[in-house]
Amino acid sequence: MLAGTRMILLLATFASLMLSTVLILAGHGLSSTLIPLRADLAGFADLQIGLISSSFYVGFVIGCIFGPFLIMRAGHIRTFAALVSLMSGAALLHPILVDPLAWSLFRAITGVCFAGINLVVESWLNDRATNENRGTVMSLYIICYLAATMGGQLMILGFDVATFVPFAIASILVSVAVVPVTLTKAAQPAPITLVRFRPVKLYQTSAVALIGCLFIGLANSSMWALAPLYATQVGYSTNEAALFAAAIVLGGAITQWPIGRVSDRIDRRFIIVLLGFSAAVAALALFSMESGNFWATFSIFLVLGMASQPTYAIVAAHAFDHVEAEDYVETSSGVLMSNGIGAMIGPTVAAGLMFSVGPAGLFVWVAVVELALAFFVVSRLLIRPAEEGLEKTEFEYGATSNMGAVLTPDPLDVEDPYVIPPEEFPAYEQDEGIAEEEVGDLPYRNDDDSDPPINGEGQDNSRLPPD
Repeated sequence: MLAGTRMILLLATFASLMLSTVLILAGHGLSSTLIPLRADLAGFADLQIGLISSSFYVGFVIGCIFGPFLIMRAGHIRTFAALVSLMSGAALLHPILVDPLAWSLFRAITGVCFAGINLVVESWLNDRATNENRGTVMSLYIICYLAATMGGQLMILGFDVATFVPFAIASILVSVAVVPVTLTKAAQPAPITLVRFRPVKLYQTSAVALIGCLFIGLANSSMWALAPLYATQVGYSTNEAALFAAAIVLGGAITQWPIGRVSDRIDRRFIIVLLGFSAAVAALALFSMESGNFWATFSIFLVLGMASQPTYAIVAAHAFDHVEAEDYVETSSGVLMSNGIGAMIGPTVAAGLMFSVGPAGLFVWVAVVELALAFFVVSRLLIRPAEEGLEKTEFEYGATSNMGAVLTPDPLDVEDPYVIPPEEFPAYEQDEGIAEEEVGDLPYRNDDDSDPPINGEGQDNSRLPPD
């Protein structure tokens, strides 16, 4: 009973932030599933659809790099409002200007906004969480993240993708998300972290972290972006395509925590190898099977999600095992950036294979990448055997998510030169200057601590103009 009450109070503390996050992710999930389907309906070539999908991740990487500077300049709430508005507008532009180049630009803008929004939300959560509840808060955040994304994907079941309506619904969901945050009375958070990517150092610390996340980005981004396109091209309906896309997310949600806990007990690299081979087998099964049996295909998509989606978290946890606490921020940023670079490339290459081999070429690409990941990690096991007595960082569901660059196992250290505390935000300095200027311009301001003079009718004469 007491634990339930604490959980309710904890949820209430972050209610406005979580609500905004859920709305944004629902809109994002809807649009991400909708765009490849609508692009195919508009007659875009497979390679063009792949480039459109890759553009989102190009924007995401740019947003991770430059998002912190925007937050420093404008503050968390203003940045959040601006990015939400821009992301909402980009969603509406797709059905207005149906052109592959324009859609690539719109998706890149969406990626920039999505990364910046993640940075705002995650820095807020990190700031408001305590050492005692940080893991719970971040885990709740990831659960909301996955559930909202999957819910957005499934929303397409109620719409005709050929119409303007689903784009409008995605835009509305994102637009409404600005309301809970902008009306909150909570103080703006800090610190935030500047993204720092030093691949050579990350490789020297953990080659599996750098190369593994690159491979994961190559494979997972291709599945997220192109699985609905594969489904419609082999004869499934748009509703069934949405269910396949949701099955990948659902599979990852089911297995991420239990697999993570198992990885605490053995060398995490064995888990990565097992997941890589399992994902490759599932991908090859989808490549070889004939379309038409919905439930068999759905089940394999579910297995593919169970094997492929937890890998990033395990790789991130493996990276944290080999660094000191003061390097968590850089490590978190490094694995995210490596994953993002892979994600920029994956959908385009996969779409090229779909054009040359057929729709199932997507899963040839996924199988090849997953096998490459597994064999690379095997080679690292031979080069660098498991260290006996290694003190592992306990697997954290939230801290190993591939969302933004802020989530780490520990609170951010403001002594780190790449972590920016609030007092150094130009936006906050401007706010203070404006407040002082406004007070200074008021006539007959009382500069001492005495009470203002009051006339006989109880009116404050200190604010009245002279007679």
